[in-house]
Amino acid sequence: MVEVIDFGIRDYGEILHQQENLFHTLIEEKKEGIKGKEYILIGEHAPVLTMGRRAKSSNILISDEILKKKRIGLYQIGRGGDVTYHCPGQITVYPILDLDRHGLGVKDYVALMEEAVIILLQKYGIKGERVEGATGVWIGKGTSVERKICAIGIKCNRFCTMHGFALNVNNSLEGFTFINPCGFKDKGVTSMQEELQNGDAVENKQLPDIEKIKRELLHIFLSLIFPLEEILNLPE
Repeated sequence: MVEVIDFGIRDYGEILHQQENLFHTLIEEKKEGIKGKEYILIGEHAPVLTMGRRAKSSNILISDEILKKKRIGLYQIGRGGDVTYHCPGQITVYPILDLDRHGLGVKDYVALMEEAVIILLQKYGIKGERVEGATGVWIGKGTSVERKICAIGIKCNRFCTMHGFALNVNNSLEGFTFINPCGFKDKGVTSMQEELQNGDAVENKQLPDIEKIKRELLHIFLSLIFPLEEILNLPE
Protein backbone atom coordinates (compact mmCIF):
# COMPACT_ATOMS: atom_id res chain seq x y z
CA MET A 1 0.00 0.00 0.00
CA VAL A 2 1.29 3.45 -0.91
CA GLU A 3 0.03 6.73 0.50
CA VAL A 4 0.23 10.01 -1.40
CA ILE A 5 1.04 13.06 0.72
CA ASP A 6 0.61 16.44 -0.97
CA PHE A 7 2.55 18.87 1.22
CA GLY A 8 1.67 22.02 -0.72
CA ILE A 9 4.45 24.64 -0.50
CA ARG A 10 6.73 23.95 2.47
CA ASP A 11 10.24 24.71 3.65
CA TYR A 12 12.74 22.12 2.47
CA GLY A 13 14.04 21.22 5.93
CA GLU A 14 10.61 20.27 7.21
CA ILE A 15 9.97 17.88 4.32
CA LEU A 16 13.51 16.49 4.51
CA HIS A 17 12.87 15.58 8.16
CA GLN A 18 9.59 13.90 7.23
CA GLN A 19 11.27 11.95 4.44
CA GLU A 20 14.03 10.75 6.73
CA ASN A 21 11.57 9.50 9.34
CA LEU A 22 9.50 7.58 6.79
CA PHE A 23 12.63 6.24 5.06
CA HIS A 24 14.22 4.91 8.26
CA THR A 25 10.93 3.41 9.41
CA LEU A 26 10.58 1.53 6.10
CA ILE A 27 14.15 0.21 6.40
CA GLU A 28 13.65 -0.96 10.01
CA GLU A 29 10.37 -2.65 9.12
CA LYS A 30 12.06 -4.38 6.21
CA LYS A 31 14.81 -5.67 8.52
CA GLU A 32 12.10 -7.15 10.73
CA GLY A 33 10.32 -8.78 7.81
CA ILE A 34 7.40 -6.35 7.97
CA LYS A 35 5.85 -5.06 4.76
CA GLY A 36 5.70 -1.40 5.74
CA LYS A 37 3.67 1.35 4.10
CA GLU A 38 5.27 3.20 1.19
CA TYR A 39 4.76 6.89 0.49
CA ILE A 40 4.87 9.45 -2.29
CA LEU A 41 5.47 13.01 -1.06
CA ILE A 42 4.72 15.71 -3.62
CA GLY A 43 4.72 19.50 -3.50
CA GLU A 44 6.78 22.65 -3.88
CA HIS A 45 9.48 24.36 -1.83
CA ALA A 46 10.43 27.84 -0.77
CA PRO A 47 13.67 28.83 -2.59
CA VAL A 48 16.50 26.51 -1.57
CA LEU A 49 19.78 25.02 -2.84
CA THR A 50 20.51 21.39 -2.08
CA MET A 51 23.93 19.80 -2.43
CA GLY A 52 24.26 16.07 -3.03
CA ARG A 53 26.99 13.76 -1.78
CA ARG A 54 29.43 14.69 -4.55
CA ALA A 55 28.56 18.37 -4.80
CA LYS A 56 31.37 20.90 -5.13
CA SER A 57 31.03 24.21 -3.34
CA SER A 58 32.56 25.88 -6.42
CA ASN A 59 29.30 25.12 -8.26
CA ILE A 60 27.54 27.72 -6.09
CA LEU A 61 28.30 31.00 -7.83
CA ILE A 62 27.09 33.50 -5.22
CA SER A 63 28.23 34.19 -1.67
CA ASP A 64 26.55 33.10 1.56
CA GLU A 65 25.70 36.74 2.17
CA ILE A 66 23.77 36.99 -1.09
CA LEU A 67 22.02 33.70 -0.40
CA LYS A 68 20.84 35.09 2.93
CA LYS A 69 19.83 38.40 1.38
CA LYS A 70 17.74 36.57 -1.23
CA ARG A 71 16.36 34.25 1.47
CA ILE A 72 17.55 31.12 -0.29
CA GLY A 73 18.15 28.16 2.01
CA LEU A 74 21.10 25.77 1.68
CA TYR A 75 21.20 22.09 2.63
CA GLN A 76 23.89 19.42 2.33
CA ILE A 77 21.97 16.17 1.84
CA GLY A 78 22.54 12.48 1.17
CA ARG A 79 21.22 12.10 -2.36
CA GLY A 80 23.36 11.52 -5.41
CA GLY A 81 24.33 14.34 -7.73
CA ASP A 82 25.65 17.86 -7.33
CA VAL A 83 23.86 21.12 -6.55
CA THR A 84 20.32 21.98 -7.64
CA TYR A 85 17.68 24.60 -6.94
CA HIS A 86 14.08 24.26 -5.76
CA CYS A 87 11.41 26.96 -5.66
CA PRO A 88 7.65 27.46 -6.02
CA GLY A 89 6.36 26.46 -9.44
CA GLN A 90 8.64 23.42 -9.53
CA ILE A 91 7.05 20.07 -8.62
CA THR A 92 9.18 17.88 -6.36
CA VAL A 93 8.33 14.20 -5.93
CA TYR A 94 9.84 12.11 -3.12
CA PRO A 95 9.00 8.39 -3.32
CA ILE A 96 9.68 6.39 -0.15
CA LEU A 97 9.65 2.93 -1.72
CA ASP A 98 11.07 -0.57 -1.31
CA LEU A 99 12.41 -1.36 -4.76
CA ASP A 100 12.73 -5.07 -3.94
CA ARG A 101 8.97 -5.20 -3.55
CA HIS A 102 8.51 -3.97 -7.11
CA GLY A 103 11.31 -5.95 -8.75
CA LEU A 104 13.25 -2.79 -9.57
CA GLY A 105 16.98 -2.14 -9.56
CA VAL A 106 18.28 1.37 -8.96
CA LYS A 107 18.96 2.04 -12.66
CA ASP A 108 15.51 0.74 -13.59
CA TYR A 109 13.95 3.00 -10.96
CA VAL A 110 15.74 6.11 -12.22
CA ALA A 111 14.72 5.24 -15.78
CA LEU A 112 11.12 4.87 -14.61
CA MET A 113 11.15 8.38 -13.11
CA GLU A 114 12.56 9.74 -16.35
CA GLU A 115 9.90 7.87 -18.33
CA ALA A 116 7.06 9.29 -16.23
CA VAL A 117 8.25 12.84 -16.95
CA ILE A 118 8.81 12.13 -20.65
CA ILE A 119 5.24 10.80 -20.95
CA LEU A 120 3.85 13.84 -19.16
CA LEU A 121 5.75 16.25 -21.39
CA GLN A 122 4.47 14.45 -24.49
CA LYS A 123 0.93 15.35 -23.42
CA TYR A 124 1.89 19.01 -23.83
CA GLY A 125 3.77 18.65 -27.10
CA ILE A 126 7.19 18.89 -25.44
CA LYS A 127 9.86 16.38 -26.47
CA GLY A 128 11.73 15.26 -23.36
CA GLU A 129 14.70 12.93 -23.78
CA ARG A 130 17.46 11.17 -21.90
CA VAL A 131 21.07 12.26 -22.36
CA GLU A 132 23.77 9.64 -21.91
CA GLY A 133 25.84 10.29 -18.79
CA ALA A 134 23.45 12.96 -17.50
CA THR A 135 20.59 11.75 -15.30
CA GLY A 136 17.24 13.51 -15.68
CA VAL A 137 15.10 14.70 -18.59
CA TRP A 138 16.40 17.08 -21.21
CA ILE A 139 15.13 19.25 -24.07
CA GLY A 140 17.07 19.88 -27.29
CA LYS A 141 19.19 16.75 -27.00
CA GLY A 142 22.41 16.98 -28.99
CA THR A 143 22.00 20.67 -29.84
CA SER A 144 23.92 23.72 -28.69
CA VAL A 145 20.95 24.64 -26.46
CA GLU A 146 20.57 21.33 -24.65
CA ARG A 147 18.69 22.12 -21.44
CA LYS A 148 17.42 20.25 -18.39
CA ILE A 149 13.76 20.32 -17.41
CA CYS A 150 13.80 17.62 -14.71
CA ALA A 151 16.53 16.79 -12.19
CA ILE A 152 16.81 13.43 -10.41
CA GLY A 153 18.72 12.54 -7.27
CA ILE A 154 18.01 9.65 -4.90
CA LYS A 155 19.32 7.92 -1.82
CA CYS A 156 19.01 4.14 -1.53
CA ASN A 157 19.65 1.87 1.47
CA ARG A 158 18.65 -1.81 1.45
CA PHE A 159 16.85 -0.92 -1.79
CA CYS A 160 14.63 1.53 0.06
CA THR A 161 14.56 5.00 -1.46
CA MET A 162 14.18 8.66 -0.54
CA HIS A 163 14.66 11.98 -2.38
CA GLY A 164 13.47 11.79 -5.98
CA PHE A 165 12.86 14.16 -8.90
CA ALA A 166 12.01 17.79 -9.57
CA LEU A 167 10.13 19.01 -12.64
CA ASN A 168 10.27 22.67 -13.64
CA VAL A 169 6.71 23.71 -14.48
CA ASN A 170 6.13 27.47 -14.23
CA ASN A 171 8.87 28.49 -11.81
CA SER A 172 11.28 31.37 -12.25
CA LEU A 173 14.61 30.16 -13.64
CA GLU A 174 16.65 32.96 -12.06
CA GLY A 175 17.83 30.79 -9.18
CA PHE A 176 19.58 28.43 -11.59
CA THR A 177 21.88 31.28 -12.64
CA PHE A 178 23.30 31.23 -9.10
CA ILE A 179 24.72 27.73 -9.59
CA ASN A 180 26.20 25.33 -12.12
CA PRO A 181 23.05 23.16 -12.16
CA CYS A 182 23.88 19.54 -11.33
CA GLY A 183 27.52 20.52 -11.86
CA PHE A 184 27.14 21.34 -15.57
CA LYS A 185 28.71 24.55 -16.85
CA ASP A 186 27.75 24.13 -20.52
CA LYS A 187 24.05 23.19 -20.33
CA GLY A 188 20.95 25.25 -19.67
CA VAL A 189 17.79 24.85 -17.62
CA THR A 190 14.22 25.25 -18.80
CA SER A 191 10.63 24.77 -17.67
CA MET A 192 7.34 23.66 -19.19
CA GLN A 193 6.21 27.27 -19.26
CA GLU A 194 9.40 28.36 -21.03
CA GLU A 195 9.02 25.65 -23.66
CA LEU A 196 5.32 26.26 -24.26
CA GLN A 197 5.68 30.02 -24.55
CA ASN A 198 9.05 30.37 -26.24
CA GLY A 199 10.15 26.97 -27.49
CA ASP A 200 9.50 25.07 -30.68
CA ALA A 201 7.26 22.47 -29.05
CA VAL A 202 3.90 24.02 -29.94
CA GLU A 203 2.44 27.39 -30.77
CA ASN A 204 1.88 29.59 -27.74
CA LYS A 205 -0.31 27.62 -25.38
CA GLN A 206 -1.52 28.55 -21.93
CA LEU A 207 0.03 26.32 -19.31
CA PRO A 208 -2.52 24.37 -17.26
CA ASP A 209 -2.70 24.89 -13.52
CA ILE A 210 0.21 23.35 -11.61
CA GLU A 211 -2.26 21.34 -9.52
CA LYS A 212 -3.52 19.68 -12.71
CA ILE A 213 0.03 18.81 -13.72
CA LYS A 214 0.72 17.38 -10.25
CA ARG A 215 -2.28 15.07 -10.61
CA GLU A 216 -1.26 14.00 -14.10
CA LEU A 217 2.33 13.35 -13.05
CA LEU A 218 1.21 11.32 -10.04
CA HIS A 219 -1.12 9.17 -12.12
CA ILE A 220 1.56 8.48 -14.72
CA PHE A 221 4.35 7.74 -12.24
CA LEU A 222 2.25 5.57 -9.95
CA SER A 223 0.67 3.64 -12.83
CA LEU A 224 4.16 2.48 -13.80
CA ILE A 225 4.58 0.82 -10.38
CA PHE A 226 1.28 0.22 -8.56
CA PRO A 227 -2.20 -1.13 -9.28
CA LEU A 228 -4.53 1.86 -8.66
CA GLU A 229 -6.40 0.02 -5.88
CA GLU A 230 -3.20 0.04 -3.77
CA ILE A 231 -2.91 3.85 -3.73
CA LEU A 232 -4.25 5.99 -0.86
CA ASN A 233 -5.16 9.68 -1.31
CA LEU A 234 -4.59 9.71 -5.07
CA PRO A 235 -6.01 13.02 -6.37
CA GLU A 236 -8.65 12.57 -9.06
